[in-house]
Amino acid sequence: MHNAVISGTGLYTPANSISNDELVASFNAYVQQFNADNAAAIERGEVEALSESSSAFIEKASGIKSRFVMDKAGILDPQRMTPRLPQRSNEEWGILCEMSVAAARQALERAGRTVADIDGVIVACSNLERAYPAVAIEVQAALGIDGWGYDMNVACSSATFGIQAANNAIATGQARAVLMVNPEICTGHLNFRDRDSHFIFGDAATAVIVERADQATSQHQWDILGTKLLTQFSNNIRNNFGFLNRAAEEGIGAKDKLFVQEGRKVFKDVCPMVAELIGAHLAENQLNVGDVKRFWLHQANLNMNLLIARKLLGRDAEAHEAPVILDTYANTSSAGSVIAFHKNQDDLPAGSLGVLSSFGAGYSIGSVILRRKG
Repeated sequence: MHNAVISGTGLYTPANSISNDELVASFNAYVQQFNADNAAAIERGEVEALSESSSAFIEKASGIKSRFVMDKAGILDPQRMTPRLPQRSNEEWGILCEMSVAAARQALERAGRTVADIDGVIVACSNLERAYPAVAIEVQAALGIDGWGYDMNVACSSATFGIQAANNAIATGQARAVLMVNPEICTGHLNFRDRDSHFIFGDAATAVIVERADQATSQHQWDILGTKLLTQFSNNIRNNFGFLNRAAEEGIGAKDKLFVQEGRKVFKDVCPMVAELIGAHLAENQLNVGDVKRFWLHQANLNMNLLIARKLLGRDAEAHEAPVILDTYANTSSAGSVIAFHKNQDDLPAGSLGVLSSFGAGYSIGSVILRRKG
């Protein structure tokens, strides 16, 4: 059995950003037009009038101030409110592959590795652009990696589940090093006409190199001390889009073919589950919560992260203890906790303990305990 380290991380950030004010202006223009077009039906009580949104509401509800997106114009067009991403030919690299490669190259550079050192590719994300061939095999081909690749989906927890899968491959000798990538175009499955969720998501891609500890040479190494996963079925976060939709015409175009959630129920259910799992995971490894210098939590909602940290620490966390990136990135699904880790790790000294945790639909929760190598 081999011990594994995270030796490099990478991040791809789209060029376009949308502020809350821009998003609200588009949404409110749509609301005003809808209410005007349906004025008579609204007056008769046949149609419910839509309510406008506001930047203050969004920030209070989520902590989000802006988000990066793959396409800005299509989202902000009140007549469209969907990103415009032209279909590529089968002879071109797909858009998720392109994002993955960009993040992977940065991770390889930080790890001090080349593609010749990588034996496996895992693409772990919420929203794959197709059923097959696997995006991971496409990424493998685009980078020129010999070995194997596969896709996996555990929604927002995909990165931590992917790290465990990579860790297992290293431990059992199936690979010397694994590239685990999280390309997320979350705006593609978001209903921008829904006031309660139109602000939640952004787009990004992250990459993590997991390799044998005895072969790693990077200056950015983190020992993987343990991983712990939990799933519990719930319909409170769901997306029913899939190939069977064409077999049931009555559901085509329904709201549940995009992201839907019962936000208050998710908050109530998930926060205690996450805190309990992380606390139990640390105890199983004979570690104290107070010894953890940093929690890189899933970046879905600021209030959730504040509550989880408070439950763990018994007090409010200081900003450096549970860094936040969702204010500028929004919820990037599986990429969020890795973005927080990527941007907030280099200041910690050797021996520092940290916990990378993601949680979301399923329900699914993953915890990875890390220690900075000297």
